[in-house]
Amino acid sequence: MFENKFVSAVIVAAGLSTRMKSNISKQLLKIGDRTVLEHTVSAFGNSGIVDEAVIVCPEKDIESFRKLFSDNPFGMPIKFTVGGSTRQQSVGNGIEEVDGKCDIIAIHDGARPLVESEDIRRVVSDAVKFGAATLAVPVKDTIKLVENETVESTPPREKLFVIQTPQVFERNTYLKAYRKAAGDGLDFTDDCQLIESIGGKVHITVGDYTNIKITTAEDTAVAEAFLKLRGIK
Repeated sequence: MFENKFVSAVIVAAGLSTRMKSNISKQLLKIGDRTVLEHTVSAFGNSGIVDEAVIVCPEKDIESFRKLFSDNPFGMPIKFTVGGSTRQQSVGNGIEEVDGKCDIIAIHDGARPLVESEDIRRVVSDAVKFGAATLAVPVKDTIKLVENETVESTPPREKLFVIQTPQVFERNTYLKAYRKAAGDGLDFTDDCQLIESIGGKVHITVGDYTNIKITTAEDTAVAEAFLKLRGIK
């Protein structure tokens, strides 16, 4: 329990990895000595505040995912469920598996293996305080709004952030937003948008630029370089 709250991590690892140009799920690729998914789950297990993890998997890989954690060293239950046809549906499948005692849901991309345990603790703490919070980092570049290959405007850079995960929410608030979106036929690729869609506010917890998402083959090399800088194999 963290601040008397039961925290459930829903780790979404159900993508088809089409941009990896690989015949195996990107969560099963090795970076250093461990798979992407093992690094990801370790960050939550080592945070000391997560009471359970639910891993949302492609149906074809669920047994392979189970084997990775057959010797669960984290002292928290690890559950598995199959993903849906969209990310939002996959998250919904994961939430259906969380413990009935759950107060706080931390939703994380399984393909973000470099998230730091300390950042997980900070964003969960902010979600307990504000009701909703997400890791994010300020953009480094100038951003242009473009239409028909023509610059329309330049948003002020100090107001722009790159949104990461985990995105963390008070459970009842998230379920209210999820059910409304489903009823309205809306499907979002970002969980914060669900909260925004019902007029909710999401607190920004400044994270780390190394919390990258493994999307293409080049990203694995970058992730390995970051691991070496941390002295991790």
